[in-house]
Amino acid sequence: MTIDLLSIASDAVSLARKAGATAADAIAVSSRNQDVSLRHGVIERLEQSESQDLGVRVFVGQSSAIIAGSVLTKEGLQRLVDRAMVMARLAPPDPFAGLAEPSQLATQIPDLDLLSKDQLTPEQVKALAQRAEEAALAVKGVTRSNGASAGYGLRDAALVTSNGFARAWQRSNFGLSASVVAGEGTAMERDYDWHGATHFSDLDAPEKIGATAGERAVKRLNPRKIPSQTVPIIYDKRISTSLVGHLLSGINGGSIARGTSFLKEDMGKALFAPSVTIVDDPHRLRGLGSRPVDGEGLPTRKMNVIDKGMLTTWILDLRAARQLGLPPTGHATRGVSSPPSSSTSNVHMQAGSRSPAEMMKAMKRGLLVTEFIGSTINMVTGDYSRGASGFWIEDGEIAYPVSEVTVGGNLRSMFANLEPASDLEFRSSTNAPSCFMGEMTIAGR
Repeated sequence: MTIDLLSIASDAVSLARKAGATAADAIAVSSRNQDVSLRHGVIERLEQSESQDLGVRVFVGQSSAIIAGSVLTKEGLQRLVDRAMVMARLAPPDPFAGLAEPSQLATQIPDLDLLSKDQLTPEQVKALAQRAEEAALAVKGVTRSNGASAGYGLRDAALVTSNGFARAWQRSNFGLSASVVAGEGTAMERDYDWHGATHFSDLDAPEKIGATAGERAVKRLNPRKIPSQTVPIIYDKRISTSLVGHLLSGINGGSIARGTSFLKEDMGKALFAPSVTIVDDPHRLRGLGSRPVDGEGLPTRKMNVIDKGMLTTWILDLRAARQLGLPPTGHATRGVSSPPSSSTSNVHMQAGSRSPAEMMKAMKRGLLVTEFIGSTINMVTGDYSRGASGFWIEDGEIAYPVSEVTVGGNLRSMFANLEPASDLEFRSSTNAPSCFMGEMTIAGR
């Protein structure tokens, strides 16, 4: 399949050059997916899909256009290229757009073990969802299912550029989730669990997913409201990944080039305590966000985005790098119908030395936040406000569940006060341990 995609992408680039394009690239993608969602054993959604698509980007001088299609015959490729050339000749020039220099292109493609040997049938996918839901409903106190889902997919991709890059790669993905409700009437509470992996053998057992979802929902029963106050807060590892996401948004090259980030003047400065290191690792074996090259054919590499508290880099594709007068960092991603943009791969915050239990013992009184509901986050100023629920901590122990509160602050001060716990797990492409956040303002009853 990958050989066919390489041929298709190469043909598209050749046709663009023959049509007068000064440069061109093409990405061809073939995917096959199976997804099942059910509730109380009854299937609500059963989807199987197969697709093959191509995106062609052409340059006429400094003007460019991109167009995508799924009719990949020779005639179909010619139509795509012809339409792209018309659009490019009408587009305004962009001095920062363009392909990489040949010397910048990746010459070695690491094997990241992203393709599982396991291939699931629709019946097997359905069985995974059923087992997860049954395990969740078996938890005492769970009254109904909010749905269980399972999915499996294969993806092949090929990238060809007119300046000499031509490579293809494959990956698989498996996912499983369960959501349940505990309690009755107006005293109902919901919670969930999920897991994703590139290899089926790495996926959590459906019984574990279901049981965890059920236990979490039961623990949230009979929540209390608390008064507005300023107290120490811990973010559970399920939600602390959002803090990493806010950081990555703030150092995205596009935002920095536009001047729309509150971190635009902070390169080389300490944003976190020295105990905090945040790593972007595109070469993690079997990683959900792993990629052997970036979306423009540049090599990818492991780097500490935050190194002992210091901001070390922006997240740059070629265009953002040229705008800022900096070398690209190999962070371009690309879809078939959109130009490259800046994005990370596998990102994690390194674990700290204290466990969440030790943090709670030391703070004696405060809030453990386990879920967010909505948000108001201003990435220009860093102002932060999110609806939340979790558990009240009294005398260093979890005392009772809490709901209908809002936590607020500013991301700059939140970053500075953050301490990572020791409970890091790798469950998605962005991972972080629980985090002690220092004192924050809570708006309650």
